This record gives sequence, structure tokens and C-alpha cells, in this order.
Amino acid sequence: MVAARLTINGKETPISPAAPHTTALDFLRERGLTGTKEGCAEGECGACSVLVARPGVDKPTDWVAVNACLLPVAALDGQEVVTSEGLATAGEPGTAPVLHPVQEEMAMRGGSQCGYCTPGFVCSMAAEYYRPGRCAHAEPADGAHADAEHGPNGFDLHALSGNLCRCTGYRPIRDAAFAVGTPADEDPLARRREQAPPAPVATEYVQDGRAFLRKDTLAETLLLLRERPDAVVVAGSTDWGVEVNIRSRRADCAVAVDRLPELRELRVEPGFVEIGAALTLTEIERRLDGSVPLLAELFPQFASRLIRNSATLGGNLGTGSPIGDSPPALLALDASVVLADADGEREVPLADYFTGYRQSVRRPGELIRAVRVPLPLSPVTAFHKIAKRRFDDISSVAVAFALDIRDGVVRTARIGLGGVAATPIRALATEAALEGEPWTAETADAAARVLRTEGTPMDDHRASAGYRTAMLGQSLLKLYARTTEAVSS
Repeated sequence: MVAARLTINGKETPISPAAPHTTALDFLRERGLTGTKEGCAEGECGACSVLVARPGVDKPTDWVAVNACLLPVAALDGQEVVTSEGLATAGEPGTAPVLHPVQEEMAMRGGSQCGYCTPGFVCSMAAEYYRPGRCAHAEPADGAHADAEHGPNGFDLHALSGNLCRCTGYRPIRDAAFAVGTPADEDPLARRREQAPPAPVATEYVQDGRAFLRKDTLAETLLLLRERPDAVVVAGSTDWGVEVNIRSRRADCAVAVDRLPELRELRVEPGFVEIGAALTLTEIERRLDGSVPLLAELFPQFASRLIRNSATLGGNLGTGSPIGDSPPALLALDASVVLADADGEREVPLADYFTGYRQSVRRPGELIRAVRVPLPLSPVTAFHKIAKRRFDDISSVAVAFALDIRDGVVRTARIGLGGVAATPIRALATEAALEGEPWTAETADAAARVLRTEGTPMDDHRASAGYRTAMLGQSLLKLYARTTEAVSS
């Protein structure tokens, strides 16, 4: 077994003697790369963001921004990382380094004051700078941008979602983002996209009796989980990383599944779409490219781009959280999960998967290999997330709808709910109240009254039970209003 190591700003660096739970953030800072900052230690502020070379969607390699505060450095074994310090290029002998274009624009347009958040913004901005497919479009005649969140250079401001600034203000940062051009032909990071990313490597990293392990294949991983049923399974570490940082959790054995090829497939078959459990949400979003509209509506509301660059469907379902964003949408899609262990696989409807608060039918040694969404899809779908912030927030209530309405009659209805019970649930009574009924205001009003009775909402710091109940009914009325507007227009 080759010693664990990663490449940082072009220089290969051994991981030893870092502890297996050491975050990439702490590892980098201990080596003098202090541009990577800790703000929240939960993946919410973006001060820690760095670039990682990952398998690309449109090119062999994508430069992807991730939260270094959540990712164990051992998970980066064999991979390439670029920090804010590595974006600049060396100048002539005796001169200062040449700023990267995104660094230069941030400086020229006043995008930094205290500077604490700036390196994280720069890394996230660089990831969007190098995104294949980003291209300039013509300015409208009145000089305004096509919309408030996309610049004339094709820059998507959602690339900076999850990066927070407390003193500069976002206008100059937006100006810098909308001013960057396209990478020059000689840009080394742009050229790097044309080559394959680092291949996955098996990892057996052990320090002080604790281990971080990655196997080459799913079969080897499942045998390992049979031997070590106590192991913590990690993919993007967006949940486990918070446990490590905030609650000081430590795992005697962590098993990484994020790079297993068997968990990273996306297949479209005649009767279903199968999504690998270890594909990141960003990869799923870009590969599906809107072909599953309900998921396309979900993804922009799921945390931030930084989180979506690491988070997986398998992880979101595996935690069993009642306020996870993906379960309501997948319940409405009538999805199932493919569970695998050393003895084989089984397929379980997601409606039967959750058994209690953060509990499921998944057995020790079993993991989620894939999620299957049956085809054809219901033509009327919507995802309503009620939260205190528009983006990058935990939902108070989440409601997903998938309705088949033909000739003015609701033929089938599937409704998934989050935040109103100990588990994500289907709104079965409301579905029954809709099916076979005409899609009218009277039907919507009656079904909304039923929807308000679904689940067992509670009072907590995010919302009261009464508010949650009210939002359930309003969500269905909102859906009806939207569909009738679409028909009338």
C-alpha cells in the first residue's frame, strides 16, 4: 500500500502524521497555507473553500470548489488541491507573483476589506471561471444584465452561494465576478482540464489506532463493512464533517465510498433513471440537465453550491434526517433505493425506507448503492421549501408534488413532506383526496384542508407547529394557482 499523499499547488505532500479525522482545512493551515480560513466549521461560510480536480462533466477534469473544513484530508489521498495561494503564478525573479484574473478583479473592484473571506470567495470564483460552458452573452439594449444572478460573461452568481462576507458587501464582489474574462490559452489550470483527473486510489491510513480506509471496488467495501459494522461510511462528509468539528465525534474506522465507480453511475433505462449514490448533487444536476424537472427545481434550493459539490443523494438519505431536502422530492417521484451488502442487493421503495427518527430498514453492513426514479415522470411537479432564507438554509417545511392531470382530472398524485414528522413522509390522505377528482379550486381547497392534517408537526426554533400546518395547505393552493396560470397563459 502506497503511503497516503496528495498534491497541493503542484507539490506532492504526505498526509502522515495527521490524524485520520484531521480536516483538509487544519492540514493546509498547519503547512502555512493560511489563506484557507475557518469561519463556521459547518460548511456555511465558505472561508475555507479550495479547488479540487474532479472528474468532469463536459471535460475530463473540472476544478471544483469544496469546503475544506468538512473534508478529512485522508479523503484527498491521491488527489490534487489548489488553494488561494496556488492561483497566482510566479513572476520574474525578484518580483511579486502575478495575480490570477479573479484575484486581480477582486482587488481592482474593491471586493475585499478585512480580507478574511476573500480567499474563499476567490477559490469559488475560480471554479466558476474555469467551468466549461461558461460563455459571454450579449448585453440587453438597456445595459442591464439578462438577470440579477448571471453576468454578461456567463458567470453564475450561485457559484458563490455558501460564501459569506460580513464587511465588504456583495455589490463589488458581484462586479468582480461579472468582470472576469475567459481563461487564456496558456493558463495552466485551464490546460489541466483537458487531462484526466487523478485516478481513485485505495487508502489504508492508520494513525494512533484509528483508520481511514478506501477500497478499490464495491465488493471489497461491502466485505470490509461486514467485518467492521461499526465503521462510519463517508462520501462528501458534509454531515459527518459537522459532527467531527462541532460535536468532536471521532470514528475508530471511517470507510470512504465517494470514489467507488459502482456508486458513480447515472443510467437512463426504459423504465427508470438510476442515480449512483456517490454522485455529487452538482454532478447529478449537470448530467440530468433538467430531464427530471422536480430534481431540477430541488437542486438550487439544496444548501449551497459548495455543499452540492460534495453532498450525495446516498448521504442525504443515509443520515435519515426528517428535514433533508431530497427525501420529499424523491418520495413524490415514487423513488426506490437499491441497498447492497456482501450477499447481494435489494430494492426498497423509499416510502418504506424510513422507520423512525434517523432510522431506516438499512441493515448493518449494508449501504445505498443507487436511487431509482421510475419513468415516465408525472407532468406536473413542484418543490416548495419554506425556510427563513431563500437559499442556503435548512427547511422548516418541504413539500414536493408530482401529479398526473389529464383531461382536467387528477389521475395520480404523489406528495412528499419533510419537517412535519420524525421521518420524511408521503401525504397519503391528501393523495387519496386528489386522485380521481377534477383539478378545480374546490378540489384544491378540500385537499389543502386534508394536507394541513398530515404528519405531526412540532414547535422548535425554526417554526411553530401551527406555521408548519398552515404552510402545508398553502403549498397545495400555490401549486393550483401556478398550474391554472400556466394553462390560462
